[in-house]
Amino acid sequence: MRVFLTGATGFIGSRILPELLAAGHQVLGLTRSDAGARALSALGAEPHRGTLEDLDSLRAGAERADAVIHTAFDHEFSNFVANCEKDRRVVTALGSVLQGSDRPLLITSGVAIGDPGTGQPAMESVFNTDHPIPRIASEEAGNALLDKGVDVRVVRLPQVHDPVKQGLVSPLIENAREKGFVGYVGEGNNRWSAAHVLDVAKLYALALDRGQKGARYHAVAEEGVAMREIAEAVAQGLGLPTKSLATADSPAYFGWLAIFAGLDMRASSAWTRDQLGWQPSGPGLIADLQAMQYALPTATA
Repeated sequence: MRVFLTGATGFIGSRILPELLAAGHQVLGLTRSDAGARALSALGAEPHRGTLEDLDSLRAGAERADAVIHTAFDHEFSNFVANCEKDRRVVTALGSVLQGSDRPLLITSGVAIGDPGTGQPAMESVFNTDHPIPRIASEEAGNALLDKGVDVRVVRLPQVHDPVKQGLVSPLIENAREKGFVGYVGEGNNRWSAAHVLDVAKLYALALDRGQKGARYHAVAEEGVAMREIAEAVAQGLGLPTKSLATADSPAYFGWLAIFAGLDMRASSAWTRDQLGWQPSGPGLIADLQAMQYALPTATA
């Protein structure tokens, strides 16, 4: 089938694209630039010009497709709340085109939304409407579309990584460069789930081909990596000391990252693996942090 892929030239989308082509699908890839269009054509995809701000361009792409995978997101995290609301509008626009059909829409969220609030890992069956992470807006938009009959499926992401980029850890690294030490909150026992980007790409393809309407899937290879362990790996790479911070001192050091820095974002993917047969095999987060070349600028986009 023809798949409209937003974020087709991005960190995750560019890895999903070859998975879809290998599975025999055609790909219509969203891009905002001539360079992106050339890159997509070279990979065997058809470019579709548009932006997240131009909802008509997104609707037009969805109109031409048998399925939509939405991975594009504005990663300017200093405007995180506003960007999550933008994603609500994007999801709503894409879904409006798919009403009255059985064409699936795969949207993207974060594993923290599955936090049951009991100290247990986030679960696919949980939708925590009280969670402080504003990415909940994407799933609220998805639920509204489900109520209208759209085949919405959700892929929830942990810290997605390779040796160049590592989700929220990448801006943490840049923050440490600026501050001269690698901070963590308290004893650093809070944990973040993680998965290698190639494993995540495989999961999107599986969720398209084998997924169920209304299901939420966790792209989690490691249930939880301790923040102190992450800080120590980064400190070794940067040649900087580590330092424990009191919760009250966290905002001054982390800035906008403070909302995440002390959170426990462990997540299970047991149900996802059982349902889709997903078997992640890539390197772990710490291995990729140890393989990173810290002399090079950190990728954060």
